[in-house]
Amino acid sequence: MEGNVKLLNTGITGLDLMLNGGIPEGHIVTALGSFGTGKTTLALQFTHAGLSNGSNCIYMSLEEDEEELVETAEMFGWGFKQYIEDGKLILIKLSALNIKSTIERIEHELPDLFRTFNAERLAVDPITLYEMILDTDTERRNHLFNFAQMVKESGITALFTSETDKNDPYSSKYGLVEYISDGVISLRQVRAGDLHATTTIIEVSKMRRMEHSREIKPYNITKDGIVVHVGSAVFSPVPDYPVAME
Repeated sequence: MEGNVKLLNTGITGLDLMLNGGIPEGHIVTALGSFGTGKTTLALQFTHAGLSNGSNCIYMSLEEDEEELVETAEMFGWGFKQYIEDGKLILIKLSALNIKSTIERIEHELPDLFRTFNAERLAVDPITLYEMILDTDTERRNHLFNFAQMVKESGITALFTSETDKNDPYSSKYGLVEYISDGVISLRQVRAGDLHATTTIIEVSKMRRMEHSREIKPYNITKDGIVVHVGSAVFSPVPDYPVAME
C-alpha cells in the first residue's frame, strides 16, 4: 500500500519525517495527549496545511467557538478568517448544552456536507466530549464506530484529538478511539527528574499499513506552531523557542 497511497503533510516538518511523508489519504488519526500538550495546535496546524495546499477543510470543535478558533489560529499566523470568507474552511461548533441532539443532527448532515463541500480534511477537537455525553461503553463504541465508518466512506482524511486517561498516558480516556483509528500520535510531558523542567515528547504509536519512525522525539509549541526536533534525543538540549498557548 505504501507505494501507491497519497500522503497528506501535517504542516509539521519533523512529524512528517517521522511519518515518512505524512498521513495516508483516507486515514483517521488520533492525537492523544493530556492538557497542555498541544493537541489543538496540532489539529489547527493540520488544517492549515490542507488549506495552504488548496484543500477544503472542516474543523469541528466541541470546546471553542468560531471566533476563539480564528483568534487562536491568528496567533500562529494562520489566517482562518480569510479561508472561511473564501469558502475553503467550515468551522462547526457543537453545543455542549444539547450535545446529544446536536451530534445526531451532525451525523445526519455530515455525509452530504462532505460530498457537496468536497472536503479533503476533517479535524474533530476533541473527540473526548463526543464520548462523554454517552452513558455506556456500548453506546460510545457504537457511536464512535458509526462515526468513523461515515468518515471512512467519505474518503476524507481525519484528525481527532483525545484526552488521555489520567492513570495511563498511553491510552485515551475511554480506551476506545485508538481502536477505530488508523493511526495514533502520542503527545506527552515527561520529566528527567524532580528538579528538571518538563519536556514535551511525540511518538507515532501506530499507523496502519505504513512504515513509520518508532523513535520518541522532543517538540516545542512555538509562535509558528509545533516544531518536532527529529535530530535530538528526548533529554538533549533543543532550541529555546518562545512557547505559545495550546
